[in-house]
Amino acid sequence: MNKLEQLYEGKAKKVYKTDVEDVLIVDYKDDATAFNGEKRGTIVGKGVINNRMSNYIMKQLEKEGVPTHYIEELSDRETAVKKVQIVPLEVIIRNVSAGSFAKKLGIEEGRKLLCPTLEFSYKDDSLGDPMINSSYAKALGLATQEEIDTISKYAYKVNEVMIKYFESIGIELIDFKIEFGRYHDQIILADEISPDTCRLWDIKTREKLDKDRFRRDLGNVEDAYQEVFKRLGIE
Repeated sequence: MNKLEQLYEGKAKKVYKTDVEDVLIVDYKDDATAFNGEKRGTIVGKGVINNRMSNYIMKQLEKEGVPTHYIEELSDRETAVKKVQIVPLEVIIRNVSAGSFAKKLGIEEGRKLLCPTLEFSYKDDSLGDPMINSSYAKALGLATQEEIDTISKYAYKVNEVMIKYFESIGIELIDFKIEFGRYHDQIILADEISPDTCRLWDIKTREKLDKDRFRRDLGNVEDAYQEVFKRLGIE
């Protein structure tokens, strides 16, 4: 497989065409952004951690019946993935009140929710990724009801698997954001799973081990990412 021209550069990744049909290469960057790109910086080593962590967890999810875009880890920063058409919905699962959820609803951060919540946001940075419901998604042609049902089923399954896994390494899964894509006639998980996209707290100390350390200027950002990676035990 040969890497050809760059197709896209986002806030955290670059995407390249290859000489293999329906296969792309994703290259993870150390760039960090928050608040829809208003805050920018660098988290040294983030690209390596996010790439390897995402691949490791996606392989676990595949074993549990969640199809993903993962094909092969090519290097510390690069991974071969299936070429998909991204469904323009950000899918958010919350287990504990935090971030915008706590602020919007006036609920103290850290309050355990009685059940996981599922949110959809319209994927558009220029609009601030506004929260929408399934009726909006269908009315705008973003997804069909069948696709929404499949996405919802997989999102809850991802949550179920990751809660158990992170708990086994002393981390509480607070919430996370994922995206899905259309691969031929199949809906598959097509996003990273990392401290960039998950809120992860130490179970005992409640210390934040995720991108909130960058968002809120809490310091020790690289150390937090490294701690999560260390606990994963990825060889």
